[in-house]
Amino acid sequence: MAYPNTLMEALGIETVTMTKEKVQLTMPVDKRTRQPFGYLHGGASVALAESAASIGASLHADLQTQAVFGIEINANHIRSIKNGKVTATALPIHIGKSTMVWEIKITDAENWLLCVSRCTIGVITKEK
Repeated sequence: MAYPNTLMEALGIETVTMTKEKVQLTMPVDKRTRQPFGYLHGGASVALAESAASIGASLHADLQTQAVFGIEINANHIRSIKNGKVTATALPIHIGKSTMVWEIKITDAENWLLCVSRCTIGVITKEK
């Protein structure tokens, strides 16, 4: 699924898997996602993680009447890379009516853990 005119498009994030139980996204490590010293930018990793959690949460919501928003996110950056592609795998920890919590692990092509993140998503009723 494509998300035109979004941060996901700007960073080259692509959807691999989208189910209520697991969301996987990929992102290239290139000029769009590197920090000034040539490594994957931690902020790009956080954007990837929150995107995966938000997509996952949206699959549990009624998007006709509800909207999902990131409330809180943390990330531990364990290692970094300069080139290639990273994969975020988001799994739900808690699915509630007004909040959801997702754990996201970001790995490289060799399945090395680069970042682990937890994101809390809020679910609100859309204004009419």
